[in-house]
Amino acid sequence: MIDPWRGNAVERNSMTTVADDDITTTGTEATREGSAVPAGAAPAREAAPDVQRRVSYVSVPPDVWALARAFAAVLDETMPPPLRIITRVVDRLGPARARALLGQALIVEAQGGLTLPDGTRRTPGGVFFFLVRTSDEVSRADKEYIFPRRAVTTGGAAAAGSTPAPAPPVPLTWTDETYRALAPQLQQDLGRIATVKITVIGRPGTTVEQGAAVALALVSQTVPDLPKGLPEPPAGTRYTVFVARKPWAKVAEALGADPEDTAIIEGYAALDPRVEGIAVYATSATTKRLQAAKRAAMATATP
Repeated sequence: MIDPWRGNAVERNSMTTVADDDITTTGTEATREGSAVPAGAAPAREAAPDVQRRVSYVSVPPDVWALARAFAAVLDETMPPPLRIITRVVDRLGPARARALLGQALIVEAQGGLTLPDGTRRTPGGVFFFLVRTSDEVSRADKEYIFPRRAVTTGGAAAAGSTPAPAPPVPLTWTDETYRALAPQLQQDLGRIATVKITVIGRPGTTVEQGAAVALALVSQTVPDLPKGLPEPPAGTRYTVFVARKPWAKVAEALGADPEDTAIIEGYAALDPRVEGIAVYATSATTKRLQAAKRAAMATATP
């Protein structure tokens, strides 16, 4: 394989050794051709004899080495210093966490990237390193390992005595590119839902009786205020609600008697292409007026 730390072809079977910047040694020991260096190790750079340099060696498995090189290609990083950082990220955080951070960096890049304090745009690798350095999910110990010669922050806050924190990232704008970059990451390890419950509040239009069930058609017209930073959901989502005939009869009677009353339906929701929208399978159905009357009756009956 090609060792980007030296630029020459080397063969390694079980472990790949790359230069790091942690341990102080002399140039005569670790940087001159033919000098005594760890077996299979590649020094970060050559130095004049008897000159103090900070050089050490880190062995990583071949799969870590290969993934780090793939990251470097995606981020367009070819120089030894960023390549060493990328290798430490993959080695320390593991493939899954490293890929998640890479995906975040690509999303930020797709939205216009980040700028440096002087107004120039960060490189894709710079965006990746910024996200690693300021991530709440990367511990201080991990950051100190990945960036051994730089001040780090935990949770985005400047540590005591550290250099000023970089400029905060620009707000993310959710676009089609954002969703396309996000989808592959979410498919890597799907979580499991214990339960799903949806509440539909409104007045149905057309109702169709199908055997022991009644089908209702509704559409959402407005989008509620959501926390800052969330993508905006589409308006006009269609819902087809299936309610058992017996509980619906009482709801239908209440809605017919009061045009201001509103149905409240709880149930299980699923995306169903057969109804061209969201299907809701009702577990309970009532109206606001029926609900209020029930609470009043319970309050009266309580001694």
